[in-house]
Amino acid sequence: MPVLVEPDQSLTPTLLRDLPSGTHAVTDRDHAHGWLAHHLDEYAVVVGPSVPVDDAYALAQGLRTSRPTVSVVLVADELSTPVLSGALQAGVRDVVPVEDGEALRAAVERAYELFSALRGPSGPAHRGKVVTVWSPKGGVGKTTVAVNVALGLADRGARRVCLLDLDLAFGDVAITLQLFPTHTIEHAIGAEQALTDGRLDADLIDGLLTRHVSRDGGALMVLAAPAHPDVRERISPALVSALVETLRTTFDVVVVDTSPSFDEQTLTALDATDDIVIVATLDVPTLKNVKVGMETLDALDLARDRRYLLLNRADEQVGLSADRVEALLGLRPAAKVVSSVDVAAATNAGTPILTARPTHPASQAMLELTTLLAGQDIAPPVTLLPHADAAPRRRWKRRSA
Repeated sequence: MPVLVEPDQSLTPTLLRDLPSGTHAVTDRDHAHGWLAHHLDEYAVVVGPSVPVDDAYALAQGLRTSRPTVSVVLVADELSTPVLSGALQAGVRDVVPVEDGEALRAAVERAYELFSALRGPSGPAHRGKVVTVWSPKGGVGKTTVAVNVALGLADRGARRVCLLDLDLAFGDVAITLQLFPTHTIEHAIGAEQALTDGRLDADLIDGLLTRHVSRDGGALMVLAAPAHPDVRERISPALVSALVETLRTTFDVVVVDTSPSFDEQTLTALDATDDIVIVATLDVPTLKNVKVGMETLDALDLARDRRYLLLNRADEQVGLSADRVEALLGLRPAAKVVSSVDVAAATNAGTPILTARPTHPASQAMLELTTLLAGQDIAPPVTLLPHADAAPRRRWKRRSA
């Protein structure tokens, strides 16, 4: 797939419309290098018009020798002689005008043809990781954890991450991120009747996703829960299985937020998961439910060696310590998030705590968990100025009909 480098977030959606579905967007050259280091199947880097031309040339010069199968396509405000000459010397394979979407599509198609000729169109199928966030009791902060874990795993654009809301009756992922999706998982109902190798049509699913862009420039794709709870009964386990399988072939990580139960859809997701994050709070009713839930997971042999316990609102003043929890559940807590009104305030503002306050203790706890899930260090969050001036908005010029 191509990678789009464009710092102007107001221009990104328009550029993406002229690029293949699944194109990943980053905000600068460093994030592009980070992304390419993790992904060997990318065939084009599209550099948007807001990127300084020297950065575009430097990116092309580096890729010319390190990744010769990757073509750099420069989208320029004007096709002047200095721009074309500099692009030629740097190894840019195509320069297209900002207003010509058809030329951009053709350039990317040529990049894929070159990639296929140099490397071959076939290769090992991509298979991303599935991380399921689950708790047998509602009200423990499961969705807050799922959202922050997904943002942490995205690593400010270094990974392609999808957050799937499988709390089909009362899913809150979209409202937590202040998204207002035009499509939800409801619009995939019936698609499981036409599967290919157990997967759905990737373009169909891509059209149901909603893009969330965080303040630090990272992007996350969301497949939202239905707007009405009565839809839940129409979403079959077969559809859930096909959705998870399809998403994992496109994304590096699929984070699944589930309902606080063992319904058929949740069990299907748990059966397909690689890692499970179990969210609990330090109160006896919740811990009793978690213990029973883990015994059920054992009986079903689900993710037996890949469970991570996160203690939310973990204030030991209530009389239960992490050691006592470990003795009760037989599972050492992987992370502890202390009680803080800041977490709720960030959620209410539509900016999850990991993005709003990256140095907050709750953010650091989430980051520790995502590091365990990723199997490698996650880049430290960037502290953002609360009143930083926004970048000037650019106008996208459309070619006259």
